[in-house]
Amino acid sequence: MANRLNSPEDVKRLTQDLTNEVAKVVVGYEETISGALIALAAGGHVLLEGVPGIAKTTLSKTIAHSIGVDFGRIQFTQDLLPSDITGHMYFNQETRKFEIRKGPVFTELLLADEINRAPPKTQSALLEAMQEKQVTIEGNTLPLSEVFTVLATLNPVETEGVYPLPEAQVDRFMLKLTMPYPNPDDEIVILNLKSLVEEQAQPVMSKEDVLELRKLAFNVHADFSVLEYIKNIAQTTREAEDVVLGLSPRGGIHLLQTAKAHALMSGRSYVIPDDVKAMAHKVIDHRLIVSPEYELGGGTVSGLTEEVLSKVPVPKESAGTGKRKQ
Repeated sequence: MANRLNSPEDVKRLTQDLTNEVAKVVVGYEETISGALIALAAGGHVLLEGVPGIAKTTLSKTIAHSIGVDFGRIQFTQDLLPSDITGHMYFNQETRKFEIRKGPVFTELLLADEINRAPPKTQSALLEAMQEKQVTIEGNTLPLSEVFTVLATLNPVETEGVYPLPEAQVDRFMLKLTMPYPNPDDEIVILNLKSLVEEQAQPVMSKEDVLELRKLAFNVHADFSVLEYIKNIAQTTREAEDVVLGLSPRGGIHLLQTAKAHALMSGRSYVIPDDVKAMAHKVIDHRLIVSPEYELGGGTVSGLTEEVLSKVPVPKESAGTGKRKQ
């Protein structure tokens, strides 16, 4: 496809078309679809939480098909080995040489299904791939696709046979999105769709469009006042009495990157504080660790993030420029 992304308005129109296309197959989750596209534009990875049967896999496959990239899936289990993800060396009897057999991580959009079912050693096999977009097998470093993105699912209701994600890995996920049960009206639509010939989403974007989208998102202007606002949010989480682990510098960078992508998809070439607020819970909540006393008192991570946002002064922007008033 030819490049069609020459302005924020082009991006807004195309991403809305893509959201509508995915929504034909996955009904009632427009906000989740939008969040996944923001992560894609910002070059980050996504944690997707929802009960079984909520269409997490269908969402992932449909997004991959709609943006024209290769899709791969790994079902995480307790006996999964790191080499089952990355690949391994094997002896080729025909050539009489050791060769690399690439694992399923060599794709463009990877669904890591129920990632917390595998032990930490296996989960960590994804760390290099997620952070550096490369994989090392027996001393051989192999690059991954430029658009490589991980969408990992979590089951929130099962506690047996699962392992908590290490904080180092959680911090590498740019966003955490949730898929609740559909509302009654949407569920009727879903049931009706399943009684008809199943509709397939059509490709709306291409790999080249995704790369151009990332360039445009990177170049969205963020005034110093916005950077200061994000810094103050991060510091406030670290200083909060009930927080054991606050927002990391990487988390602050992810908040900026997703705010830029949100601004771009809203048709703007500059970030405003509302973009930061729109992405705050999705970027911050899964990174914070609160004290047991806070949780026993009925406190939630989401509530604590809301407290932080209410405490940090919001910068005033001059209309249409995203720059601070003097």
